[in-house]
Amino acid sequence: MINPDRDTDVPPDATAHVCERCGRPFTREQHLALHRGLNHPETLSDAEREAFETARDEETEELRRFRLLALAALVGLYFGFLMTYAVVT
Repeated sequence: MINPDRDTDVPPDATAHVCERCGRPFTREQHLALHRGLNHPETLSDAEREAFETARDEETEELRRFRLLALAALVGLYFGFLMTYAVVT
């Protein structure tokens, strides 16, 4: 759950997406949709619920891709060190 006491800053040149329930600003509409779904689930309209589910699914896919790339980088690094060790020693 998002900490409601945490300050959020929106750069002056960016468009602020403000939560109408608590007044917190966000730089992206996707972040606002995630905030609404996590912090105000009982007051969501059907459109807001759909936006939350879409944003959650997109974020889940981004995290899955990041995890696969991180794993590939670690495996590559491991075998790089292994081959370096095999050649040097």
